[in-house]
Amino acid sequence: MDEKLIRRLESAVTRLESMSLSSARGGDDDDDDVESSLDPSVKAFDEMMKPDLAEFLKPLNEVIVKANSLTEGRRSDLFNHLKAAADSLTALAWIAYSGKDCGMSLPIAHVEESWQMAEFYNNKILVEYRNKDPNHVEWAKALKEIYLPGLRDYVKSFYPLGPVWSSTGTTATSAPSAPPKASPRSAPAPPPPPPASLFSSESSSASSSRPKEGMAAVFQEISSGKPVTQGLRKITDDMKTKNHSDRTGVVGAGGKETRTSSPSFSKAGPPKLELQMGRKWVVENQIGRKNLVIDDCDAKQSVYAFGCKDSVLQIQGKVNNITIDKCTKMGIVFTDVVAACEIVNCNGVEVQCQGSAPTISVDNTAGCQLYLSKDSLGTSITTAKSSEINVLVPGAGADDDWGEHSLPQQFVHIFKDGQFMTSPVSHSGG
Repeated sequence: MDEKLIRRLESAVTRLESMSLSSARGGDDDDDDVESSLDPSVKAFDEMMKPDLAEFLKPLNEVIVKANSLTEGRRSDLFNHLKAAADSLTALAWIAYSGKDCGMSLPIAHVEESWQMAEFYNNKILVEYRNKDPNHVEWAKALKEIYLPGLRDYVKSFYPLGPVWSSTGTTATSAPSAPPKASPRSAPAPPPPPPASLFSSESSSASSSRPKEGMAAVFQEISSGKPVTQGLRKITDDMKTKNHSDRTGVVGAGGKETRTSSPSFSKAGPPKLELQMGRKWVVENQIGRKNLVIDDCDAKQSVYAFGCKDSVLQIQGKVNNITIDKCTKMGIVFTDVVAACEIVNCNGVEVQCQGSAPTISVDNTAGCQLYLSKDSLGTSITTAKSSEINVLVPGAGADDDWGEHSLPQQFVHIFKDGQFMTSPVSHSGG
């Protein structure tokens, strides 16, 4: 047996050397002599390793040609159905993928691209029979599910890089009932066949025989008639708290966390105070920080404060825009703003403008104190879905107290002269 194998290998090596020499000399006469002197087993192996995809795909090509012929000539009432089915058959040619140089897309992409050709006519069916016949609509949906996600998921799971051809030349007739044991010399087991047809009415009994999990198992055990408390442990007297000898009325210091005044951090994420992309200052998740300062800023930058609580932020310089979002008990002190200062989704915030601000908007906020300087008395204040908004303005003199003004949150709408007239509600005490 070993001598035969050695002779076959020597014949193969001799042929390769002869072919190399003949190609280098530019002659082909010696190849015929070499071919005639080869062992028949070597010739059979060479023929086996030459894949004939054209012959392999011939039945599929015949079906595709026949399906396309049905769409030619006079159009029938089911032209869209025939065209969608015929164009979708090209997706089955994914099995011809043999590498990146074969001129085809990867199998997954080929299936998706092939369905895009058929989807145009499939959508026509859905639109045409949407209110006429639900059977045609179900047919169109079922056709799509065969390819997306049916065939696509099958190819994605087992052949994402194309089919792997057997090196032994044998044809796999059927998938084994059970996967063979792993062996270093055995070829990998072929994947299971694609899912069953969408129109199959047979019900699988595998789901009924599979053990239930989660809440389904709980209800199954309750309905089985067995005692529910059968698997529970019994509480003995020494396990009861009232019988413990070390019972005291004082809670241990180590058993409960104590709250301190040190700054903590939000569970939503780490605290941030940074300049992003050179244009936006981000202040996020700051809790209990009273000394937050932004001093290196200019009129092209904006400030965004989010998720801060019980903190104070000072903006020393002119910025383009300031946004305060979802902050609680937050204090903001700024000098000048070019565009606007926006307060959104906040609760109990205080904002002080030491310079000028064209617009201040308050939206969906409960409790807001606005402190305006003399330079910002011309600010336009816009409110929406907000309550408890107070504006404090400086007095006429340097020693005068600040004047507090509450912005109305209730309005009266009266239809007059063909339109509604809106005015704030005024309360007067008798």
